[in-house]
Amino acid sequence: MSLPSNAPPPRARIGWEIAIVLALGLGKSAVYAIVELADLLTADVPLADQTATLNPSRSDREIFDLIYQILSIGFSIVPVLLVCYLLWQPSRPHLGRLGLDGTKTAPDIGRGVLLVAAIGIPGIGLYLAGRAMGIFVAVDPSGQGSHWWTVPILLLAAARASLQEEFVVLGYLFARLKQLGWGPWTIILTTSLLRASYHLYQGPGAFIGNLAMGLLFGWLFQRSGRLMPFLVAHFLIDATVFVGYPWAASAFPALFGLPD
Repeated sequence: MSLPSNAPPPRARIGWEIAIVLALGLGKSAVYAIVELADLLTADVPLADQTATLNPSRSDREIFDLIYQILSIGFSIVPVLLVCYLLWQPSRPHLGRLGLDGTKTAPDIGRGVLLVAAIGIPGIGLYLAGRAMGIFVAVDPSGQGSHWWTVPILLLAAARASLQEEFVVLGYLFARLKQLGWGPWTIILTTSLLRASYHLYQGPGAFIGNLAMGLLFGWLFQRSGRLMPFLVAHFLIDATVFVGYPWAASAFPALFGLPD
């Protein structure tokens, strides 16, 4: 069946689709992060003396804080579901173009663990150096109190970040931008800039660190076409930061402590 005469051409449809997907999640976050950075840089308080809270408390009442946390995580996964719907193939493996075909699961997880060392350790060094140079705000990975559900919610938040960023930035955008005829390095650079931009609320240093991470992830994904290692690596890095931060702050207050 032919398309209606007033239907936009495929390239235009893809362009609009990309714009809508990004506006529902990471693109919106990038716009807010740019505005937040401008706010931080023009404030009377130096950048190094400001704090960004990644997983803040949402209510003074514990039960409602938990409800809000669950709702926030759940609704933020909707763009991932949309991406899976858009990339779904009728025949198995349904998400085969992302390398999610049920094969090589153990090797994919192993590669993800190796990526943690490649990204996590240099990332900590960059954060500490950036704090010393005043180009990072102090990052508080958890502004929640100590409740029975705090750790599970932080682990869900780490899973949310992994799914949302890697499905959209690597899986979806690589697939669609290839359909538009973009070259590999143009795609890698563009998606890396997007990844870096929605972290700008943490300061210019976060832009540099996430740009480097995006370039490495993009290059490796372009070569392998398998999304699972990056989902694993991103989850493990964020889970370690979110859950391990209170210990690090108490053990090394001069390095990881928040401004007074």
